[in-house]
Amino acid sequence: MPETIRVRAGEELPEAALSAYLSQELPGFAGPLTVEQFAGGHSNLTYLIKTPAAEYVLRRAPLGPVPPKAHDMAREFRLLGALSPVFPKAPRVLHCCTDDAVLGATFYLMERRRGRNFREASQILEDGQSMSEAVVDTLVELHAIDLASNGLLDLGKPAGFLERQVKGWTQRWQAARTEDLPELEAVVEYLNRSIPPEGAPCVVHNDYKLDNLLFALDAPRVEAVLDWEMTTIGDPLVDVGMSLAYWQVGGAHGTSGEGPPGWLDRAGFAARYGERTGRDLRHLPWHETLGLMKIAVILQQIYFRYVRGQTRDERFARFGESVRRLGNMAHRQMETSG
Repeated sequence: MPETIRVRAGEELPEAALSAYLSQELPGFAGPLTVEQFAGGHSNLTYLIKTPAAEYVLRRAPLGPVPPKAHDMAREFRLLGALSPVFPKAPRVLHCCTDDAVLGATFYLMERRRGRNFREASQILEDGQSMSEAVVDTLVELHAIDLASNGLLDLGKPAGFLERQVKGWTQRWQAARTEDLPELEAVVEYLNRSIPPEGAPCVVHNDYKLDNLLFALDAPRVEAVLDWEMTTIGDPLVDVGMSLAYWQVGGAHGTSGEGPPGWLDRAGFAARYGERTGRDLRHLPWHETLGLMKIAVILQQIYFRYVRGQTRDERFARFGESVRRLGNMAHRQMETSG
């Protein structure tokens, strides 16, 4: 898949209005501009804005109604503004517009970061061990940021974080449900009644996965971490569990031999993270169950918008099948979690 594509039908930007606005509000901006759309992603809309002298990345919420507090681009802008000075793998933000008259929704611009982006580990034709270790080590680096000394404590409320996570994702599932899924319902009930003790809080990305990373062009090194919409302060095992859930989904990240030689499996991922952080991983299976449930709900929210006619992107037509499969996976994971 190419990095950018022609803008999908129905997701075009009003280029003249955007150019006029940026000419007034963004220092150094000078048109004319052209617009391309980043090919990946299923939720927020992300565009490449090109001018003769510069390139920018623009992010806005998806079209149509969105759940309350979801897709908050102004919050993501503020968060990156606080985080990028202390975590260089977070892109630097440039401008946020909260005037819906420009694009119909709040949007922000950030610097363009270059690198290689992979949907699956099987696309990586090089040393899988070094690449997958870089994925783990970048997460360790993020979780090691000192919150107090870097003024990041107000990015979230760590007390009661896991309870709010489970409650919030349960509500999202109930609001977007289009059919009865008994396996997923059982997972939701299990997560609500078995919340484990919380670990020491840190910056939690909350959607840490392979295709939210950019790798260096010439080395097994992570250059940038993308998509910070759900980032907050909380239990770091939420990130580890979510990553392992993505590792598990469809074997897409090498768990069934599809990755390059040496690619870490889920046990290897967890072991390296534990060795480098010294954190207690006893409750990691619960967090992986939560991760699978969250992925199912993310896809269900997108599928709900498709069923309601709020998006015409045909990629979403079969997401209902994916949700059912994820519900079954989460149920199996739940049964191994004790």
